[in-house]
Amino acid sequence: MANNFFGITDIGRQRDNNEDTFIAQKSGDGNFIIACVIDGVGGYVGGEVAADIARECILEQLSYIAGDVVPLLVNTINIANQKIYDKKKTDKQLENMACVLTLAVIDIQNNQFYYAHVGDTRLYLLRDHTLIKISKDHSFVGFLEDSGRLTEEAAMDHPKRNEINKALGFNPEISKDPDFVETGHSPFLPGDILLVCSDGLTDLVDKSLITAILTGSDSIEEKGKRLIDAANSKGGKDNVTVALVQNDKAPRQHSATRPGTAVAKVTDEIVDPLAQPKLPDGPATIPVRQKSNRGSMIVLFILLALALAGFLWQFWLNYQLKQNPVKTYVTHVKVKNAQEIKLQDTINKLKGKTLILSAADYPEPIVLTDSLHIDGDSLYIKAKGNILFKRDSLYHGPALTLAATCKFIVLDSVAFEGFKITITTHNDALVLKHVVFNNCEAPVQTSYSFPANKQVSGRLFGGMFKIDSLPGSKNQESGIKKK
Repeated sequence: MANNFFGITDIGRQRDNNEDTFIAQKSGDGNFIIACVIDGVGGYVGGEVAADIARECILEQLSYIAGDVVPLLVNTINIANQKIYDKKKTDKQLENMACVLTLAVIDIQNNQFYYAHVGDTRLYLLRDHTLIKISKDHSFVGFLEDSGRLTEEAAMDHPKRNEINKALGFNPEISKDPDFVETGHSPFLPGDILLVCSDGLTDLVDKSLITAILTGSDSIEEKGKRLIDAANSKGGKDNVTVALVQNDKAPRQHSATRPGTAVAKVTDEIVDPLAQPKLPDGPATIPVRQKSNRGSMIVLFILLALALAGFLWQFWLNYQLKQNPVKTYVTHVKVKNAQEIKLQDTINKLKGKTLILSAADYPEPIVLTDSLHIDGDSLYIKAKGNILFKRDSLYHGPALTLAATCKFIVLDSVAFEGFKITITTHNDALVLKHVVFNNCEAPVQTSYSFPANKQVSGRLFGGMFKIDSLPGSKNQESGIKKK
């Protein structure tokens, strides 16, 4: 699928800097297209810094996309929000920075798209020459427009048009609000176009002109440039950014079946349509069929009986529900991030016996929301550079789980932080080399298997591990607790 996505940003005609940024590219695994527009909140110092932080976070978290996409998008936005908030705490000049964004992930192969949205950037879908606004503006004026209380023209000229009530960077606990991030997914059919844009476009260019540009015969790149030109021609009051994705697969054509035509037999006889039909010679009696209502009455009686039976059945069900109310159980779904999904997938598909973890591939700590499982009989995991596994604040399980079938698993030069139980293993399968455990209550938990109905003698030796001093530090030694 070449030339079916494009992104462009422009400073506009009245701004001195560009607080917008965008993403229009394939994911790292090449299976999805990422289209995102991020708008640094105008009027605050560092809006472009917040936008850049969000962009880098999205590219990092969505380098590998698998599983349920929408929770992955929400988790990505939560991580970006936290990074912006943390950056603000280290630099007072950036304490008011924030950003809004609309993020779409498109699966062209399966004709689907997924999105997550915060703020007043927008997502539109063009289908069959009709432009549909998918996202909702998180602002008071946007609410009035979406609910039909304001026309598009009135909303574009409203003095509070750019006052938003949601943005990334102000609240570190947005993950506790399930409604903070607007999400959804929809079919993305051949011929459809997705438009992600900043308010620098929609504050100046109305829906009809956007539709006219998108339905033209230009390339996807030319359509993007024409949208920018349209905003600038109307004053360019703000930065203008658009990202476009087109499903350029050929639409399915359904051939119409022409109805058959009955051929009448042609004769030389001319028939008078008003003539009376000829009757057989001789007297004849034409029986008159009397209509009977007996069948209709029977059908009506049956329908009434069924309705009564249904009413009684529903009444009985309602009574039972009152006597025995249904209990609702809420299940919290774990949302894995891109790094741990990628790492688990690498472990599962590894053909050799050695796995090298490079700090270039994992520059940030690998945050675990679930245990990494190792099932092979032998594996050597070697870290090059600083590789740190950290526990997600909502996760209380082990970092690594070794199956009972494992016989020889080596961990070399990795570090763990914050786990209650860090590694669960069996028998003597685990070998540690220069491994660091920081704030881990039980670094290793080992289970031993013994045959049934047999006497067992022996001792678990605590001296199987030794404590190594870390270079450049005197107080970072950590012991191993076995259970």
